[in-house]
Amino acid sequence: MKLAVNYSPQAEALLADGQIEIDLYKCPDWPEMIGKAAAQRPAYVHFPLMAGRNNIEKVGWEKIEALLNSTTTPFVNTHLAPRASDFKMPLDTTSRAHSEELFRAMVRDIQRLVRRFGEHAVILENANWDPSYEIPLAVLLPELICRVVNETGCGLLLDLAHARMSAARLGVDEREYIERLPVRYLRELHVTGTQYDSVQARLVDHFPMTASDWALTEWALEEISADEWARPQIVALEYGGIGPGFGWRSKSEVLALEVPRLRALVSDIRVNAV
Repeated sequence: MKLAVNYSPQAEALLADGQIEIDLYKCPDWPEMIGKAAAQRPAYVHFPLMAGRNNIEKVGWEKIEALLNSTTTPFVNTHLAPRASDFKMPLDTTSRAHSEELFRAMVRDIQRLVRRFGEHAVILENANWDPSYEIPLAVLLPELICRVVNETGCGLLLDLAHARMSAARLGVDEREYIERLPVRYLRELHVTGTQYDSVQARLVDHFPMTASDWALTEWALEEISADEWARPQIVALEYGGIGPGFGWRSKSEVLALEVPRLRALVSDIRVNAV
């Protein structure tokens, strides 16, 4: 397993000073950022593909191919993220008819990726409850996520923060929720902190890790170490970045604490695997 972190100027400076150590940088599909990251560590791309939104052409087949060939990106990732308004259905729907329609739409997009890159090169990320993204509640259900993975033969990109947010919205225990996901097909694991936003009345992510976030991460890595789950190729800390979305929450002191702690947990599994 390799440890990755979101590229940020703060991470770059800490790495140059020897205060943190990583194997990879995780980047969006931004060539300038990828170039900066790759000058220091191998970089891989997290694509903005959304299964069920028919946005592959918007991202660009040629761009995906070029980035796969020019970086160390091992998978083409897509988010399980159809938009409720595209299907004229309410956000809180869990009806069988709506679930079937969403299932078909996601599988249609994923199968296009599979035909181009192969099922073993495509991974599917569990979504989170965020009304601004308009992802219907049905898509958060573990049963539907399992159906999509089983139907397409692709791997799972498990985002622990997304799972926490989804479990909270569904009113179920977060560990029970995750255990119902297709963790035997795990290929990549995302870790980041969550906090409660009183204005939105929900959990939000990409913040410093809390005690609860660390406890969930440690449990997940214990399950991986015990071979209860598949062993992911990458464990990525999704904290930090640039621009209006991430720049304001990209603090050196947070990275200086969180990266070494996560690296120690990942290293323990590497040692135990030898």
